[in-house]
Parts: sequence; C-alpha cells; structure tokens
Amino acid sequence: MKKELKIYLASPRGFCAGVKRAIEIVEKSINKYGSPVYVRHEIVHNKQVVDELKKKGAIFVDEISDVKDNSRPIIFSAHGVPKSVPEEAKFKNLSYVDATCPLVSKVHRESEQLHKKGYEIILIGHKNHPEVVGTMGQLPKGSIRLIETKSDVEKLKVEDFKRPLAYITQTTLSVDDTAEIIGHLKRKFPAIKGPIKEDICYATTNRQSAVKKIAAKCDLFFIVGSRNSSNSVRLVEVAKKAGCTNSQLMHSEKEIPYDEIEKSNTIGISSGASAPEKLVQALLNNIKKGREVSIEEIVVAEEKVVFKLPKELN
Repeated sequence: MKKELKIYLASPRGFCAGVKRAIEIVEKSINKYGSPVYVRHEIVHNKQVVDELKKKGAIFVDEISDVKDNSRPIIFSAHGVPKSVPEEAKFKNLSYVDATCPLVSKVHRESEQLHKKGYEIILIGHKNHPEVVGTMGQLPKGSIRLIETKSDVEKLKVEDFKRPLAYITQTTLSVDDTAEIIGHLKRKFPAIKGPIKEDICYATTNRQSAVKKIAAKCDLFFIVGSRNSSNSVRLVEVAKKAGCTNSQLMHSEKEIPYDEIEKSNTIGISSGASAPEKLVQALLNNIKKGREVSIEEIVVAEEKVVFKLPKELN
C-alpha cells in the first residue's frame, strides 16, 4: 500500500499574460513570414518553450549581428531591449517584431518621463538580467543607477544627488524584499518619488502570494522553472522565507528527489511565469507513481489579463 501524501498546488502558477503573448508572437510570426524567424535572446526563460519554438522554425541568437539572413524578421524577447537594439535593426534594414511584455514597456515609459522631468533615477533590480539591461538602455548611459540590496541603499550618498530623485523596479522581484529596499530608500531620501502603480507585475505578486499561503504547511516545496528565470528563483526564496526551508527549483536538468518525497507528508508545488503547465503535470504524475496523492489547489487570485498582439500580427 502506497503511503499517503498531501499536495498543495499553488494557483495562479505558470504562464502569465506577457509570456503567453510572447510565445504567440513567435508562433504567429512563423505562420505569417514562414520559417525561419530569428529571436534575440530566449523569448522567455524556459528551455522547453525555447526548444519547442526551435522545432517550429525559430532561430535564437544573442545579438542582431548573429542574424545570417537579413531578409528574415527578428523578434525581441519579452524581457525588453535597450533602445540601441531596434536602432541597429533599422540600420540593417531588418524587419522586427517587439515581444516586450507591456508591463515592462510601462517601466520603460516611466523612466523616459522621469528623465524628461529632470529626475535622477534609481532602478531596483538584478544586475545583468535582460530586463534590467533593457530598462537601463532606454536612457543615455549613466542616467539610471542600479541597486540590488539594502546595503546598496546604505552606500548611496545624499550629497551625490543634485536633482530630485525617483525609483523604478524590475517587474519580477520579491515583493517583500523590494518593499524593504523601498522603505530604506524612503528613510534616506524622504522626497523620493515612486511609481503611481507598482512596477512589480500582477503575475509575480500573485504567484508569490499563493506560495506564501501554503509554504508553512509543507515539508517540501517544488517550484517548476528555469535557473535563469528571475520570477521562478524568487518563488523558491519566498517559499523558504514563508516557512518551508526545503524549497527547490525543479529545472530541466534536476533529478526528482524521490528519497525526499518519500520522507514528506505534505508537498507544495508552484511554477514560474515562464514554465508550461505540462511540466507541473509531469512532476505530479512522477510523484503519483510512488505515493497515494491527494491534491488541494489553493487559489489566491483569478487572472483574466490578456495582452493584445502587435498590430503587424493581428
């Protein structure tokens, strides 16, 4: 007789509206223009998604200079790109489709408006993440100062800022950690201006809320997602902080830890915003082979957000 196991399934989980839109942009571009179409960087941070799009006719490149055939279109990833990238595409007469998530584009517009109004800008985000590179690349070099931690706030000198100050954030950060950093910024710079509406996106916030709600009940927590997916890695951190110290990222190369599953009575499962639901179902099916499983889905929000496709694909 198999030992009983309770699984708490976090909801919402998996694909957000920006990821769905980006994948659809690649598929519709292949349908419209034929294959191959080029994609600059991983369209979303998930190996399985990228591999499936390769099979359909997408060629992934690091830079525009890697494009071998200038008659083919190139798609920019959901994370957004610096201004220099579309400029280079125009210079080379490449047609392009921009799959930047509209919520990332909102942060880009914010930064431009703040810059126009004469603000000095602090960006809270992770160095070298494509979204951060894209946001910092909206303005002339040196216009945006990046901070990652509370200790980075300590290092800022009040006298270094001659003009009014504003902050923006990456869209996929930990909600709680970012709130702490913002608190430090506001104590140090009481007049600092924040965004009218939070920059951290609805999907990141909802997925973290769902994980927080169940983590303390779990002996083990699995987040399905890629190692380079910021929002997936944050979910692991959130689960640990919320009370499940044994929280693990289930990425494409990770073996399922059956020995740890065997020792557990309760397991939590969620997935990052770029992880397909079939990966969650595959994990569940593998767990069911060795245990008598009962599943309870814990829903914290209903997501009805849908983003329109770029007009050239409608």
